[in-house]
Amino acid sequence: MTHFRLTHIADALPANVPFVGPETQERERQQRFDARLGANENVFGPSPSAIRAMAETPQWMYGDPENHDLRHAIARHLKTRPECIMVGEGIDGLLSYLVRLFVAPGDPVVTSDGAYPTFNYHATGFGGIVHKVPYNNDFEDPQALFAKAGEVDAKLVYLANPDNPMGSAHKGEDLCSALDDLPLGSLLVLDEAYIECAPKGTSPDLAFDDPRVIRLRTFSKAYGLAGARIGYAIGAPELIAAFNKVRNHFGMNRSAQEGALAALADQTWLRSVLARIASSRLRIGKISRDCGLTPLPSATNFVAIDCGGGGGFAARVLEELISYGVFVRMPFAAPQNRCIRVSCGTPADLDILAEALPAALRQAENS
Repeated sequence: MTHFRLTHIADALPANVPFVGPETQERERQQRFDARLGANENVFGPSPSAIRAMAETPQWMYGDPENHDLRHAIARHLKTRPECIMVGEGIDGLLSYLVRLFVAPGDPVVTSDGAYPTFNYHATGFGGIVHKVPYNNDFEDPQALFAKAGEVDAKLVYLANPDNPMGSAHKGEDLCSALDDLPLGSLLVLDEAYIECAPKGTSPDLAFDDPRVIRLRTFSKAYGLAGARIGYAIGAPELIAAFNKVRNHFGMNRSAQEGALAALADQTWLRSVLARIASSRLRIGKISRDCGLTPLPSATNFVAIDCGGGGGFAARVLEELISYGVFVRMPFAAPQNRCIRVSCGTPADLDILAEALPAALRQAENS
């Protein structure tokens, strides 16, 4: 029998994917979903100019390995230096590179129990030790995160603001104050995937080259380019330059680069999408309240809905919604798993949700 000489770390890990995709569930059901409301995709789509740019991009050419034009465009948009920007294959890809740079076997990192799981996935994959703290009233808890980081001497501390899966968001000024307690030698990994959807003042008013923080942003959410996998990191130039030690220099395809450039240039389209997301959040809230459920305040393109019971009941509601052709997800750690999480959708999507949710609740209550 062939023996594959995996590393000890890889050999000890299960083969898994942090998320079960809707496509996997559709194959199991042998049926497409009527409403795809679980992956926090932007169903309103990217700017038409981005679609045109991607369609017209010559496919025989590799992407620019330096992402020069896109890095410079992002820097102009943010009023910072290109040396502070690194482009990668979505936030997930950037997390992989960041963990590879910082985490050796046995190195500690800190996150919240139930927070976005891809950080843990990469940290574990490189042999890191993941320490978790609980949410505080459905918010990630910077004070608890930083205290745990000091306790275990964590190299990285992961915090999403706005948060996935709860949709909550801290004020930027509160994060600035909390940073006074970040231990020396710990780096805050600030995931701002949903920052365009959030109220003004959610992002901390810090210099983009502040060495205590690396921010991660994306074109997947508000800009509607999830399928193209375009993310970027913002940080101190010395840290940004270190990505060149480990990243896949041809990881970004040219179509993605051109699409992101066009999307960034079309801020009018972005504003129109953000208005539709806000309208969709309001409709999801009404649908849930009409069913006697409680929608949580959201600064993202989804709404977490408190189903009024524990995780078992929420899981039954989720399964019943799937049986009615509505794809949603739910948090996986208590007590946040009392909720289901519904992504913003088109009016037609939400019409389907409005019809399916009362029926799913009745079925869940009777099962």
